[in-house]
Amino acid sequence: MRSDAELIARSLAEPEAFGALYDRHAGAIFRYLGRRVGAETGEALAHDAFRIAFERRKAFDPERASALPWLYGIAANLLRKHRRAEARWRKASARMAAGGAAADGGRSAAALEARELFGRVAAAVDVLPELEREALLLYAWEELSYEAIAEALEVPIGTVRSRLARARARLRELDPARGKERARSK
Repeated sequence: MRSDAELIARSLAEPEAFGALYDRHAGAIFRYLGRRVGAETGEALAHDAFRIAFERRKAFDPERASALPWLYGIAANLLRKHRRAEARWRKASARMAAGGAAADGGRSAAALEARELFGRVAAAVDVLPELEREALLLYAWEELSYEAIAEALEVPIGTVRSRLARARARLRELDPARGKERARSK
């Protein structure tokens, strides 16, 4: 059996030889990314990782026996890039929503309060675990039903209910003003 370094060196002249490296390590990379961001996003990122590895195969250090650490590094970089892009998107959405609330020229106290609240909510949503955040965003922003969320995420409806319940509980814990309101009402 050829080493990873041999397969990569061979793929420089015969690009299809890279397929053997993919066959050897794709499962590990898919599992790593799938556990971090879910099956669908993980699969897309894994494909990107192998595309990047293929494009950068000339830079692979032939002294390494295994390409797996190199592939994990590419995958981890893609994961970080994905998370940064997702966070930027949520912050931009918060700014757009806040701008819409302020469109009345600040005439309304409710608009000002909504603007402040949306920024706090967006920051709190950023710290939720990925699976809870995804269910919450599908419910709150996309206005999907529990059934539609279950279908979209390919999980049972009970899982959707529990993820949403946990997300709501975490958001209540993160909002000190809400906690004070609850304490006063008891």
